[in-house]
Parts: sequence; C-alpha cells; structure tokens
Amino acid sequence: MFPALETELKHETLPDPYEDFMYHHLQYYGYFKAERDSLPDSAKHQYARKTNPRLVLNGSFGERDLIPDPLQRKKLLWPTCLSSTLHRQIEAMSRDSSMLTSHLLKSRQLLHNEFGEANPRLREPRDLFGFFSGSAPLQAPRWPIECEVVKENIRHIGNEKIPEIVGEEKGTVVYQLDSVPTEGSCFSSSRVGGKRGDIKELAVTLQGPDDNTLLFESRFESGNLHKAVRVDTYEYELTLRTDLYTNKHTQWFYFRVQNTRKDATYRFTIVNLLKPKSLYTLGMKPLMYSQLDADTHNLGWRREGKEIKYYKNHMGDGLQPFYCLTWTVQFPHDQDTCFFAHFYPYTYTDLQCYLLAVANNPVQSQFCKLRTLCRSLAGNTVYLLTITNPSQTPQEAAAKKAVVLSARVHPGESNGSWVMKGFLDFILSNSPDAALLRDIFVFKVVPMLNPDGVIVGNYRCSLAGRDLNRHYKTILKESFPCVWYTRNMIQRLLEEREVLLYCDFHGHSRKNNIFLYGCNNNDRKYWLHERVFPLMLSKNAPDKFSFPSCNFKIQKCKEGTGRVVMWRMGIVNSYTLESTFGGSTLGSKRYTHFTTEDLKSLGYHVCDTLLDFCDPDQTKFTQCLAELKELLQQEIHKKFSALGQDMDLEGSWNDISLSDIESSTSGSDSSLSDGLPVHLLSIAHELNQKMYKKKKKKPLQTRKQRNEQYQKNNMIQEFKSTEYAPERAEIASTLQKQPTFFKTSGNTSSSTIKNEKPRMNELNGRDKGTSLDPPKMTTSILTKNKERMQRKKPRFTISCSPKRSTNTSQEQPAPDMKPNWSRNTFPATHRGGANVVSYPSLHIYTYP
Repeated sequence: MFPALETELKHETLPDPYEDFMYHHLQYYGYFKAERDSLPDSAKHQYARKTNPRLVLNGSFGERDLIPDPLQRKKLLWPTCLSSTLHRQIEAMSRDSSMLTSHLLKSRQLLHNEFGEANPRLREPRDLFGFFSGSAPLQAPRWPIECEVVKENIRHIGNEKIPEIVGEEKGTVVYQLDSVPTEGSCFSSSRVGGKRGDIKELAVTLQGPDDNTLLFESRFESGNLHKAVRVDTYEYELTLRTDLYTNKHTQWFYFRVQNTRKDATYRFTIVNLLKPKSLYTLGMKPLMYSQLDADTHNLGWRREGKEIKYYKNHMGDGLQPFYCLTWTVQFPHDQDTCFFAHFYPYTYTDLQCYLLAVANNPVQSQFCKLRTLCRSLAGNTVYLLTITNPSQTPQEAAAKKAVVLSARVHPGESNGSWVMKGFLDFILSNSPDAALLRDIFVFKVVPMLNPDGVIVGNYRCSLAGRDLNRHYKTILKESFPCVWYTRNMIQRLLEEREVLLYCDFHGHSRKNNIFLYGCNNNDRKYWLHERVFPLMLSKNAPDKFSFPSCNFKIQKCKEGTGRVVMWRMGIVNSYTLESTFGGSTLGSKRYTHFTTEDLKSLGYHVCDTLLDFCDPDQTKFTQCLAELKELLQQEIHKKFSALGQDMDLEGSWNDISLSDIESSTSGSDSSLSDGLPVHLLSIAHELNQKMYKKKKKKPLQTRKQRNEQYQKNNMIQEFKSTEYAPERAEIASTLQKQPTFFKTSGNTSSSTIKNEKPRMNELNGRDKGTSLDPPKMTTSILTKNKERMQRKKPRFTISCSPKRSTNTSQEQPAPDMKPNWSRNTFPATHRGGANVVSYPSLHIYTYP
C-alpha cells in the first residue's frame, strides 16, 4: 500500500512505538482500550469508567487525566511535560491505521484477529491488575448474596511445637545405668544372673506418697534404657543404651515405669535414635502394657500415644546426627506398673517355654526333634529343630527335599519371632496340609540365631559387637559361632539332599507391609523362577504381603548376609522375609497396625504357599511365571521411556540384566558392615595363614625322593589303565546316552544353578540310597513319574487359592520299592482336625 515507505523500512528498522511506550511508562500509565463487553471485571472496576469506556488513563508523576483514545483519527492533545521524542512516536502512530498491518510495526501489545489484522486496542498489560498500591486498602472477598458472613480471622503460628531438648544439666536424672560396655571393650565371660553381688537401686527414692516421680527400670530380659531425665513435672527425656560393645544401633526400646498417675498427661522423648527415617512419621505408635489391665481385664499390649513426632536432634555432638521420638500418653490407672516397647517383645525365655512344651508333647515330639546347634558366645543354647514325619525306609527319607528357616539374627526385630511362632504352630499341628508338608519335606528350623543379643536387649549385634548378618562367610568359629554353625549345617544338608528353600525372618523399620528380598537367578533356563514363591505368597496373603516391595538385587554390602551366602552355596530360592514394625497399606488391613496374630498368620501362609509352589499341577506356577514376565516387561518399558529410548523386547529376555532394572535395597547405616573388631583381626590373620599352609603342598626334600614318587605314580596309573579299562568304557558309553542332569548330579554341593531341574515337576531330593548306575536311576525316575501321573486327579482352578484337593505324590528311588505312607491318614480333601498317627521313631540320620 505504501511502497516507498516499505522500501525505506527495509533499510532502516523503526522502533516499535507501543513497545517503547509500554515498557518505559507502564509504572505511570494504565494504558488500556477496548469495548465494554471485552473488558474483564477487574479492568472495568480499576481502569475503565462505565460512563465512558473509550477513555484511557494517562498522567505524569501521580497526576491523572482522562484523554481521548490516541488511536482515533483526531489530533491529540498531550501535556507539555511529555518529551519531544515521545511526541514524535505518538504522532507517528496516529497516521493511517493501515500501517499497523505492517509486520515491522506489529507490537506484542496489540491484539490481532484471526486474519492477522490489527485491532485498534491494546492487550491487557501483564501483571497490571495484580499490582497493589501501598496506600490503597485490600479488596474484601466477594460472597454470594445468599450467604451470611461473620468476620473472623486467626493467626497461623506455624508447625506444632516440638519439645526442646533440655538435658541433665537443667533436668534431674531419675534413672541411669552405672557402666555400659561400649566400643573399645570386648566380651570376656558370662554367668547366670549377670553381675555378682546385690542389685543396686538405680531409680530415685520417693519422698512420700505425694511424690509423682516415675520410677524407671530396664535391667530385665530384652530391656533397653540407659538414662531417664526429668525435665518437667510430667515430662521425661530418655536415652537408649547402644548395642553392647558398640557405640551405635539405637532403635529398639523396652522399659518399665511405676508410680503412675491416672489423670496426668505424660510426655516421653527418646533423644538418641540414629535412623533418619522411621515409620513413626507415617502413623506408627509405640506399644504400652498395663499390669493392672492384664490382671483385671486380660488386656495385653496395645498401641498408645498422641502427638507423636520423629525429628532431628540439634543438640548432638556433631560427630553423628541423632533423632528424637516424642509422644504423650495418659496412664489408665494410678499406682500402676506399665511397660513401653518398640514392638511386641519375644524373649529367649519365651522361646524356651515354647520349645519345652513341644518336647513334652507326646505327639509333636514324634516328628519334631529338638537338638543343640551350638552354644553362643555367652554360652546360651542355639536350638535346631528337625521337623518331618517318620519315613518307612531310608530311601524314602533320603528322597525328601529340605527347607531351612531361621529368625532373630537381629535381636531387636522381634516380629521375626512372631512369624516363626506362627509357622511352628501350623507345621506342628494335626492339619492335613501340615502332615502333607512333613511327608514331603525335612524342615530345619533355627528359631533364634542370636540369643545373646535378645537377652541383653541389643537391636542389631551379638556380643561380638558386630552384625551377624554380615558375617556368614566368617572363618572365626569361636567369635561368631551362631552363623558359622548354621552355615556348616546347611553345607552338610546340601550334601545329603536338595534344599528347596531358605528363608531368614527379619523386621523392617522404614517400610510398611511384608515383603521378601531374594537373589536374581543367573541361569537363563530358570529365569524369574526365584520370584514365583514371593508372587504366590502375595496372592495367598493379599492384605499383608506386597510383591512390588520385593527386591532381588544383590549389593556388594550384602555379600555376607544369609540369603546371599546360601544362594551362592546353591540354594536358588534364598530369601530374607521382612515384616514391618508398623502395619499394612493393603486390602482389609489397610491403615492398621500389625498384631501378633497378623504375623503368626503369615507363618501359616508360608506353609500354604510352599504347597502351592511344589504342586505337581503346574497351573499356578505357569500362571505366576507368565505374570512375572508381563510385569517385568512393563517395568523395562518404563525404564526405557524414562531414558527416552525404545526397545523391542520380543525374544530379547535373555539379554536383560535384572540388576540394572531394580533399585537398591540399602538406605540405612545399618546395612554397612563394620568389619572385624580390633581384637579379632590378629586371630583372623593367623587362621588365614594356617588355611593357606594346609592348601600348599609340602615339597619333597631330595631328588631321589621325587624320582621315587614319580615312578610310583606311573606304576599306579598303568595298573589302573589295564585293570579297569573295560568297565570305564562301558560307563562312559552309558553316560553319553543320559540327559545332562545325570552327568552333573554328582556335583551336588557346588551350585544348584549348574545341576538345577524344574522345581515344580518333582517333589523328591537326590537319591542317596540307590545305586549310582545311570540306567537304574533313569528307570526309577521314569517309573515314579508314571505312577504319579496315574494317581493325579483334577486339580484346583488357576487362581492361587490356598485350598488343596489332592495329595502330592512322592517319587521313589527304586522301581521295586513303593512307600507305604498311608494316604488315608492324611486325606488332602479333608482339612479338618484329623489326629496324627504316632510313629515309633525317625529312620533318618541328619545333622544334629
């Protein structure tokens, strides 16, 4: 339209007048123009007069005048205070409005229609209507006209008050242990009853009946409290005792209070916890026990406490941070004796009473043999239970597979003992399923691996001052006897039979629900098989067990744990079962604390899942395996999507490293090993030197002796080659015709990864009582499989229900031997209370 102007503008870029105007004078001008209906409410009330919407605000240094729209084709009247530069810019914009269509003069402040043509009005200035004047009052909130309004405001102070740590300088010490062995000292000896002499009274002496000071005590079994400081009338600061012969591991607490007052609100604050995260931040409450309620109402442990907070203690020494747990409570009675605990206690005496009842039971003692595995560092008995039904023949006994279970390697994780108690209650019962399990398995159970730590109230360590679950590879038998003898027992068991499953029961302080830690299987033939048992357990206990919380990654810091050591010894299904100190977030148990009955029920579910896992009908196993592959594929897709990559997983499962997919299981200082104590380093060095010397061959002294030995070896080899050549040739030809399994079945203790066979296809262990001749073994196994298939009946549906409809058939070591298990005694179709037949004795000899 204006070719001359456009040619000139190509060589010279003109400044945008509206941009310049708005950016330099927005603080003085509210320059907005539009029709009445297009204005927002805020603009109508603040910048436009209803009587004249085509006016804009203008002014200079606080003066405001109403002037006509500068975009109209009329001559503008500007105040004399405006600069000549601004006058020229405004006059240039008041030319023909068609200039606004030029792409060089388009402004971001102008509104354009859908055809790109400029409208003669400005865009609303950004943040203009959010600006408040320092002198103008705030706009009151606008309500619907139907609402009645009462003016009321409150002042927010902040978070709830966290009690400040006062300390014994300003408070009064009302309880304190005299001497506690810490880091730098080591265990020397033990005796029944502990220290000799009279027991000192550590609590304060009451001044009269009106003295309301609480009397503290923790010098009982599993108790843990080092010091109590009274900082107010009903407020106490508590310091926990570290694990003996260490300077850390404070989490477990268990103490007694007396001289209570019913109507008072007490506050307890533990000031030296070490874990930065805790379930107390997610709603977990401490446990309280009232002696009067127990005596009068038969009411035991219960969750109590209000105003619970877990926070960092800023009064520490700076070397390591401490954390505080505080809660308030009202006692139910006056002059009561109450106990507080981190979780339901289960002491060494509780275990001994339970085992004594089992040993005195005439029925249970027939299939449960109680032995001493070893003595602990302090001389306490570490018990070993062998649970299996008596076998009719030695071959039948040798064909059974083994299951190894243990608990309380960490003494402060008492929830492991409650799961173990639930397992023992069921496996020792007269249930048909329990009898079936005893028929097909040999159970080796160590119910309390660390009795010393349980007795003294440690949270994680033994009296060696170290975490036993980091020392399963130790060679120091005298310093770590519990784990050394446990490992040795399992090694000897692997030489006798196949160990189908190993599980160590633990507790977890930072995650809810119950879950398992396992080990990824490196054998691609049995890929994901180690995850089938946890998935089945999650289906049998859906309101307690969380499969997504399970982890199968092996970390370097966990190489000394029980599950990793047993897995490397050849147990594919090697697990650590973690049960929370808190509660469940699943199903009907959601947002509830776990009780002892909940944990004991999990022991039953372990047994029930074991039957599902070993069912000859492969429906459940196959379904779980397919579901695992689908879940893993989804997880891999998520990982690659997060990295912005695509991957076709069809046919590429064997190339995927499961360790790269899973997250770490670490997260606390307790996962790290402290190494050996100083006083044990020299002992370990000497043992290593002796072992090295034993392995090294002693050289012959003279040349003559070496020549004689060489000639002797040659003569022996020549004799063997001529004497047994036909037999060796026959055996070699036979071995070439057999499956790979029979060629490698002799190496039973090295690794079951090499000689593993499908777990769900047969229920028998290796046959130690039959001939090692491969043709006979092949005939035996084929015959047993045929017999089992003939006895099989229609099974349950695909869903992993804990119900069982038929008995599991047992394979036999020889075709001419048929076991007489008297299946009518344990009918699988009836899960009632059938009595167990009393057997004379066990025809099997195992490690003690």
